[in-house]
Amino acid sequence: MAESGAEAVAARQRRILELARGTGSVTVDDLAARLAVTPQTIRKDLNVLARRSMLSRVHGGAVVTSGVDNIAYDMRRTVATGAKAAIGAAAAALIPDGASLFVNIGTTTEAVASHLLRHRDLMVISNNLNVIDMLNGAPAIQTVVVGGQVRLADRAVVGALAMQFIASFKVDFALIGASAIDGDGSLLDFAVDEVQVSQTILRNARQVILVADGSKVGRSAPVRIARLDAIDYFVTDRLEDAALRDACARHDVRVVETG
Repeated sequence: MAESGAEAVAARQRRILELARGTGSVTVDDLAARLAVTPQTIRKDLNVLARRSMLSRVHGGAVVTSGVDNIAYDMRRTVATGAKAAIGAAAAALIPDGASLFVNIGTTTEAVASHLLRHRDLMVISNNLNVIDMLNGAPAIQTVVVGGQVRLADRAVVGALAMQFIASFKVDFALIGASAIDGDGSLLDFAVDEVQVSQTILRNARQVILVADGSKVGRSAPVRIARLDAIDYFVTDRLEDAALRDACARHDVRVVETG
């Protein structure tokens, strides 16, 4: 008996998972050729698998991840680059000249930092050495490096010393990212040491700007950073989850969508 349409889709998606787990990553073009379907069909399959947290989408394909491990930092830098650039510009526009701010680890917060270079009289404190490198030398920006243990994979400064250092400041804004956003509004991440630093940043900022692209909504991660009531602005490319939008409204979170 011939397979139904739903059975064929399920079988194809199982095959995609098998191929991805065998090599660690897959591309749209290769899968389309192997499975004799269009690239558009493969993209739909990958999006479905990503929403189920079975794969993580990257430019041109997907990579294997689990609910307790994030994808590699270099790979994350290739994900949703256009969306992150637009988010970065929109979030930077919320920061006035003369402000002080924390910027934490993340590829989206780095996109924000790249749009701060024309600001004047900023003090930027960061545990993200990539951000420090990006802003160092800008004549109108004072950079302050958080002290502590450097995590080599992404050049994040984490640990107890970093938390103590951050706690000695009280800044105007905190720019933070999140690896996942649950439907109930919980902001989630993968590494406990990174989350503890982010929580210290939140406690020592007057206003908090969350930056995350739409693929983070509904994704799974095991460690809670905070709930929505800790956030003042949520800058994203799109917010399609109605329940999350309602939660933002209940907690007076201003949503900025770049489209």
